[in-house]
Amino acid sequence: MLVARINEKKAELENLKQLRDLSGGLAAQMQALEEKLSTLSEGTEAVAAVLSNWHNVLRAINMASMKIPKPSQAENGEKPSDSSGIPLPQTLVRIPIESQSEVSPSLNGIGKSNEG
Repeated sequence: MLVARINEKKAELENLKQLRDLSGGLAAQMQALEEKLSTLSEGTEAVAAVLSNWHNVLRAINMASMKIPKPSQAENGEKPSDSSGIPLPQTLVRIPIESQSEVSPSLNGIGKSNEG
């Protein structure tokens, strides 16, 4: 009877060891899931911030396009259009295009004049 009870306790101990191992694996998976959810939460906050700014961006574009004078057909003969014939809007942002070689001599000249 004592041997049967010892065997029963050994089986119970083996089951508890398996439960401990499985619980450890589950805890590791939960920690990995928590890290992924944290990353997802941060990404969601960034997307929400960008989307909340779109209204302001679109409003600024609309206000800027209202202030741009519309070119008349008499000024340039014909409105610019794309290949489908739809008139294109006037460019809102104008960026001067200069090569680096054109910019460098002018900057060198400024630096030299300030030294003397």
